[in-house]
Amino acid sequence: MSTRSPHFTEPAKKHLGQHFLTDRGIIDSIVLAVDPKPGDRLVEIGPGQGAITFPLLDRHKELTVIEFDRDLIFPLTEAARAHGTLEVIHRDVLTVDFTALARNAGDEGGQIRLVGNLPYNLSSPILFHALEHASAIRDMHFMLQKEVVDRMAAGPGSKVYGRLGVMLQAYCHVTPLFDVPPGAFRPPPKVDSAVVRLVPRAPESIGIDDHALYSAVVRDAFGQRRKTLRNALSNQCDAAAIEAAGVRPDARAEQIEVADFVRLANSLARQRNA
Repeated sequence: MSTRSPHFTEPAKKHLGQHFLTDRGIIDSIVLAVDPKPGDRLVEIGPGQGAITFPLLDRHKELTVIEFDRDLIFPLTEAARAHGTLEVIHRDVLTVDFTALARNAGDEGGQIRLVGNLPYNLSSPILFHALEHASAIRDMHFMLQKEVVDRMAAGPGSKVYGRLGVMLQAYCHVTPLFDVPPGAFRPPPKVDSAVVRLVPRAPESIGIDDHALYSAVVRDAFGQRRKTLRNALSNQCDAAAIEAAGVRPDARAEQIEVADFVRLANSLARQRNA
């Protein structure tokens, strides 16, 4: 069943990574997963032609969307009138201050809830941008390339365990929800997709002393996967410093738990501040 509105005539733009969701069953599953409650401040990234937007508006009556494609804004606004109150932010999502949006959020605690079918070519930058504002975000429900969701949720020893998963899992609980086949989109992508839920951890439970240093350690550790930590982190520390944190210098990054990366970064931070 197509959810395309007669207001929309523009085809998907390949250079923007646009694939418009049309499968009503998948749309309903996403709305059910989000399960908006009165007072929530919902923010959708990349509403496209409104496949998720309008059902969310029908359910919640208020929604903020961030859309970069100018050609979609007028038809989206016009079609939304029959569903609820829509606020449109015409910006590149990577320039949007989620913390500022949350300051006026309606729910207790001043947090927003993010939803979106993220463009495949921008999914990782958007995720890292959201991490920078994690304290202002209550949860996120994103549809991404399945391969990306697998990387986000992977554990040590997996072939797809890497920087993305270690960064996200340090700051969020990551829960894959369900897969989405190519036929659910127009035009169909060449890959499978999946929906994932991310719930930011309480700031006091994250336990990272120096966020920039943690990011640098994780980045360098996975920069050359075949190298041991002793070699991969040579620009950050020596083997003795790694061992002092209770981590094996001869281990490779994909063998190290998220908690061990946190402990290593914190140990290095304390050594540098001593």
